[in-house]
Amino acid sequence: MAATPRVRRNAPPRDEVLTAAMAMIADSGLDRLTMAALGREVGMSSGHLLYYFKTKDELLLQTLEWSEGRLGEERRALLDSTAPVRARLDAFVDLYVPDAPRDPHWMLWLEVWNRSQYAEEGADSRDRQAAIEKAWHRDLVALLAEGVSRGELRPLDPERFAARLRALLDGFALHVAVGLPGTGRAQVLVHVREFLDDALGATDA
Repeated sequence: MAATPRVRRNAPPRDEVLTAAMAMIADSGLDRLTMAALGREVGMSSGHLLYYFKTKDELLLQTLEWSEGRLGEERRALLDSTAPVRARLDAFVDLYVPDAPRDPHWMLWLEVWNRSQYAEEGADSRDRQAAIEKAWHRDLVALLAEGVSRGELRPLDPERFAARLRALLDGFALHVAVGLPGTGRAQVLVHVREFLDDALGATDA
């Protein structure tokens, strides 16, 4: 009697793996995200995952790129809206600032940047991370330039103002992400909006 042929299970789609990785980070933190644990979650062996991602560093970076892709879609939607520029700027800030301490996206962002300090020479990880940062910066510069050209914002250098605003946002965002007392998300949003009122002039938007 012929043996029953073994059914080969197809690997789950890449997005399913990355979705599961982000969910594990949100539920249990980065420490418990191992190739073995992720493999059990998606029904793959750790060796199979390594075949696709090569290293855990690459898995984390691809998960960050996937998460940033979703944020990028939200960002483009708000920037393309017909709302006043200042209202869209506030929405940009809302999207930028972490939701709460240990926000999984920000925890992943911090981990990937930390690991890239020790990347092998010639690795493209830092270039890929820089591309993520440039996308946020490019969209912010474009929004500021639109506001200036339409007379909704005072005259300013969009490039320089964007660099300074993002430095402010990064500092506050890190405080929120690590749970620094006195710098919750709501407090940070008030600080940033007061800064924008002072720097750009308060509006009724």
